[in-house]
Amino acid sequence: MKRNLLLAASVSAMLFAQPALAQDNAELAAELAEMRATMAAMAERIDSLEAELAEAEAKADVAVTQAAAASQAASTASETATAAVAAAGAGASIAFKGAPEIKADGGWSFKPRGRLQYDAGFTSVPSSTGRSDGFGSEARRARLGVSGDMPGGFGYKFEVDFAGNDVAVTDALISYEAGDAEIAVGQMNNFQSLEELTSSLHTSFIERAAFTDAFGFERRVGAAATFSSGDVLIQTGLFTDNMEDLSNKNWSADGRVVFSPKAGDAQLHFGGSVHYSDLEAGETVRYRQRPLVHFTSERFVNTGNLGATSEFGFGLEGAFIAGPFHGVVEGHWQNVNLPMGAADPTFFGGYAEVGYFLTKGDTRGYKGGKFDRTKPANPVGEGGMGSVQLNARYDRLDLSDAGIVGGTQDGYFLSLVWKPTDYTMLLANYGKLDYSNAVHPTATGDTDYNVDVVGVRAQIDF
Repeated sequence: MKRNLLLAASVSAMLFAQPALAQDNAELAAELAEMRATMAAMAERIDSLEAELAEAEAKADVAVTQAAAASQAASTASETATAAVAAAGAGASIAFKGAPEIKADGGWSFKPRGRLQYDAGFTSVPSSTGRSDGFGSEARRARLGVSGDMPGGFGYKFEVDFAGNDVAVTDALISYEAGDAEIAVGQMNNFQSLEELTSSLHTSFIERAAFTDAFGFERRVGAAATFSSGDVLIQTGLFTDNMEDLSNKNWSADGRVVFSPKAGDAQLHFGGSVHYSDLEAGETVRYRQRPLVHFTSERFVNTGNLGATSEFGFGLEGAFIAGPFHGVVEGHWQNVNLPMGAADPTFFGGYAEVGYFLTKGDTRGYKGGKFDRTKPANPVGEGGMGSVQLNARYDRLDLSDAGIVGGTQDGYFLSLVWKPTDYTMLLANYGKLDYSNAVHPTATGDTDYNVDVVGVRAQIDF
């Protein structure tokens, strides 16, 4: 009985469970179908991604190839550029010295050059002389030119001045250098004195010593030779006249010797020069000078025109530079040979000067037997104020001798020179000129009086 009941219960349970099992199988089949569909989609997506990856890898390979080629091309270009720069550097170089100076293999060089100087100031003269005074100004110099070297030891220099509404050739020369000797042909400065040969860019006063203009020192056309060995410099030349005054039969000869040793750190300078000029028949000479500044046309010492057959002059020079100090003294004697047995006068000019730099580390430049460029130790633009120099000078010009009364001029000068940089300068001068036997008397006939002068200059060069 119990067995029958158990069997009946089992059959009944199976009968009741059959519909539930059928339902679970259907759901499982649906889920399996959905999973298959998902897996098929995933497989399709994987195939797509693999295709995209293969395409990307192919593009990457192309990009890597192109990058390698570009890198090689860049490397080649860099090597070519480096070689070109090295070749250019080996053949030419450019240095800046106020203006570009180009140098190339074989001895070539080229440099533009120029200077601009503006002057202004006042002169005060006794009113009863009737001479003009007051404010004056001018473009003292406005020069442009070129200079350089050529293969074989040759050189050239050409410069033109445009100041004063005139165009005048200053330097126009060709030179040849061989060892310690240099030969030059053309228009150039003659070898008259330290003051005259020092460039107007490097003088300590607004104008040179009075005798340099009074005795007619100027550039002339000719041939010159310079010999330099150690501390000894010898200069000599034969000349005609200034280019503007040719053609005539005037000729001259100049010679100068300089000994410039060192005494410790000090630079010494000793020199002497001689000069002879032969003048064409009927020529005249005239010795005269302005009171310190050039922007006035007044001259208070003047010999007037003198008929002359020749001139002979000689000069002595001495100078030293010791740190911020410098001193210089010169004297020049000019003898004039007058015709028809007249007494031959000898005129004199000279000066003595001392100077001191107020700024630390500055000193006056010197090179080749003359004063050279001052280079401030601490220029403007590099944290400094440039160089400041104070100078004092006594200047004398005596144009009276052998019955000729051209007057004497004694000048007492002070100057303050500020150089912000190597190639710029501002300069202020004061001068008191003491005249004896001046050629312009006062209303009472007095020819002994004073003239006061103030002058300033702004200068730049390259």
